[in-house]
Amino acid sequence: MRDLRSELGRRQAAHLYRRRRLVAEAPGPRLTLDGRPAIAFCTNDYLGLARHPKVVAAFQRGADLYGVGSGSAHLVAGHGPEHQALEEELADFLGRPRVLLFSTGYMANLGVIQALAGPGDAVFEDKLNHASLIDGALLARARLRRYPHGDLAALRRQLASHGGGMGNLPSTAENAATTLIATDGVFSMDGDLAPLPELAASARAAGAWLLVDDAHGIGVLGREGRGSLDHFGLGLADVPILVGTLGKALGTFGAFVAGEEDLIETLIQSARSYIYTTAPPPALAAATRASLALARREDWRRQRLQALIDRFCDGAARLNLPLLPSLTPIQPLLAGSAERALAWSQALENRGLLVIAIRPPTVPVGSARLRVTFSALHTDQDLERLLEALAELPGVQDREPVARTVP
Repeated sequence: MRDLRSELGRRQAAHLYRRRRLVAEAPGPRLTLDGRPAIAFCTNDYLGLARHPKVVAAFQRGADLYGVGSGSAHLVAGHGPEHQALEEELADFLGRPRVLLFSTGYMANLGVIQALAGPGDAVFEDKLNHASLIDGALLARARLRRYPHGDLAALRRQLASHGGGMGNLPSTAENAATTLIATDGVFSMDGDLAPLPELAASARAAGAWLLVDDAHGIGVLGREGRGSLDHFGLGLADVPILVGTLGKALGTFGAFVAGEEDLIETLIQSARSYIYTTAPPPALAAATRASLALARREDWRRQRLQALIDRFCDGAARLNLPLLPSLTPIQPLLAGSAERALAWSQALENRGLLVIAIRPPTVPVGSARLRVTFSALHTDQDLERLLEALAELPGVQDREPVARTVP
């Protein structure tokens, strides 16, 4: 039997132990952390919609009508008019024929990869992809090939040595093996954008599916917040499979897959993480419809967010802070060791600022960092307070900053 206590002790000694915090407020810049007030620079509520009065009111009305649960899976008796309306409104928002709701983003990625790929098929992924994309390929028992972060030449070499193609939906013994390329749109720990136009070209040349998980791009980038694909001017023909989440910029909970009719119908028939789980509460779908309308209409939220990002990056450059190159709300401050990242996070918390240390295995060994994230609801005073505190972290100006690049 495994010695769990010793394993936990080794994790603590390596500064890799994770602890939960008790947060007494709804998501937002200001919260009460373990009984003390703090300004949070660590949530993904980028547009500040999680506690918007219209979103909360829509949830309450939905709960009055439908209760607080869905009662069963979508394919049993759990798919209601609010779910259907949300799927249709998301499809209109994204300019795609169909959308299918999933209970979480993790389940969406597991479901779509498992439905399209299996033994004998190949899945190619960026090494910094979210864990759900990697696990999706592993659970599908497909051959997983990972290329260095953003290294298109390495991906093309891997594709050339593999062959294969898109096959049909899904692949069968009678047709060619399926090839799937999967990538984050915005990488969740580095904040940089995937080279989506080049990935789309590589997928076309190889006859492969391209799946983009745009969890951190939806609501933030592109026209009306349509995401990374719109930012690059890409459509359905370029990226057949789009995955997005609802619990980040849209401020609620859940996820979706968007694509053509046949793709969505295949997922309904074959995606195990869709078929065999309880549907999200209808009240939650009603709240998301309200937040989606706000996100589309209130462009000032994205403008405010971008202004904060620009001011932070300019201030960090003046202070010689070791930021990784990101122009998104995710701003990583490189510490190197897990011990240093934890010390920096604790020093900020002592000043009433919550910035989480990100350590291996979430990021590669030697690249532990603080992950600063912004919300449209942060004030200029919040930003200045953060910059002042960061400048006083021990050893922070000894590390070499990384040049910013525009995607």
